Amino acid sequence: MATPPPAATASALPKSGAVSKGYNFASTWEQSAPLTEQQKAAIAALSHAVAERPFPPNLEKSSGKDEGLAVPEKESALEEAGAIDAVLVNTHQFYKWFSELESAMKSETEEKYRLYENTLQERVNTCDVILKQVDDTLSLFEELQSLHSSVATKTKTLHDACDQLLVEKQRLIEFAEALRSRLNYFDELENVSSSFYSQNMNIGNEQFLPLLKRLDDCISYVENNPQYAESAVYLVKFRQLQSRALGMIRSHVLSILKGASSQVQAAIRSSDSGKNIVTEGVEASLIYVRFKAAASELKPILGEIESRSSRKEYAQILSECHSLFCEQRLYLVRGMVQQRILEFARKEALPSLTRSGCAYLMEACQFEHQLFAHFFPASAADVSSMAPLMDPLCTYLYDTLRPRLIYEGNIDSLCELVDILKVEVLGEQLSRRGESVAGLRPILQRILADVHERLAFCARTHIREEIANFRPSVEDLDYPGKLERPVDMSSSATGW
Repeated sequence: MATPPPAATASALPKSGAVSKGYNFASTWEQSAPLTEQQKAAIAALSHAVAERPFPPNLEKSSGKDEGLAVPEKESALEEAGAIDAVLVNTHQFYKWFSELESAMKSETEEKYRLYENTLQERVNTCDVILKQVDDTLSLFEELQSLHSSVATKTKTLHDACDQLLVEKQRLIEFAEALRSRLNYFDELENVSSSFYSQNMNIGNEQFLPLLKRLDDCISYVENNPQYAESAVYLVKFRQLQSRALGMIRSHVLSILKGASSQVQAAIRSSDSGKNIVTEGVEASLIYVRFKAAASELKPILGEIESRSSRKEYAQILSECHSLFCEQRLYLVRGMVQQRILEFARKEALPSLTRSGCAYLMEACQFEHQLFAHFFPASAADVSSMAPLMDPLCTYLYDTLRPRLIYEGNIDSLCELVDILKVEVLGEQLSRRGESVAGLRPILQRILADVHERLAFCARTHIREEIANFRPSVEDLDYPGKLERPVDMSSSATGW
């Protein structure tokens, strides 16, 4: 049975999708770009020229060799030679020859398709291998995707854990910083102790005041946080250092004030004016200006003490500094004030002595108050701060006036003293000079009270002796002669 030619088999196959698509594309192209008659004639000529395909030249040389046919060339040549050389004697030989020829042709055709089948099978096997590899690759991709998802989940978990750790780290850092800021106050004990006990540490050192401020901050912090462990022990140690520092301040203030007093006394002794310093105006230059210049280095440290006077320890050391200042000032001025008041007492009567003594004392107290305000500006308004200085100075005037008041029996003089003290001194001068002489008010009021007491005593004595026990004499009862005699005497005196 003859096998249909490949061309017929191929034509019997249905058109593939690609051919159909190509045909549709060609049809669309033909409609969109029609050919001219000349172009159509040229195409027809070309179609006619290629309509008959010539027999392949290789088949002319070897009938058993075709494209894709794997029959050996020697065998084909022998068969062709046998076919050509065969002598057909009878019908049996013809059929035999034809059968052999048909078998050879069938074998050649089957061999070609068998080789094609084998090639296709190899391609199918290759595709199966590729598909298997693709499936394996997809499986690997799925596994990789699963691993990626697992890694992503673990990475996200790790990131969340890292974020949580960062938050925890920041919280711990803040806690450590807060703890360190609190522990710094306790750690300062060693630093402050070594600084205060250093040989180079003194009041003039520029690190003294900052160190003292740091010590105060530590004491305040430990006092406000007694719940901390060993806070009481640290507080005791801090207070010991503070007491040492305040003791250094007190010694320094006393040393400077004594040095200033010594300089002023040396200047007074070397002055040519001697005891006339006050009258010549040298008193202000020596006792006040020189003292202010000599003790100027105290102003910063005294200002620091005043700024912290709200604390009990500094209020106490400030009060001690006030006392030291007043003692040194009293040591300088008491001799001059006492001498001047004694001079007034020797030269003037009681009313004039009272007026001059009060005026001089107010002037001296005003100068002292200005000097005190220079060193203690925040304490100048407190009258009691200068009491250790003002009270002794006022006592000199009081001790001078009181003996003379006791022996003063003239009511008119006592009334004049009351007027001087109440109107001139307390009412006018004291009010005009303000707070600088406010410290004199208690002693002046005490003198006024003594004058009132003496005046009341003299008035009662006068009433008792001159009024209650009055005994008129003959001259007192000589009326109207007693009244006429002064008129006659005045007329004779004028020459009428």
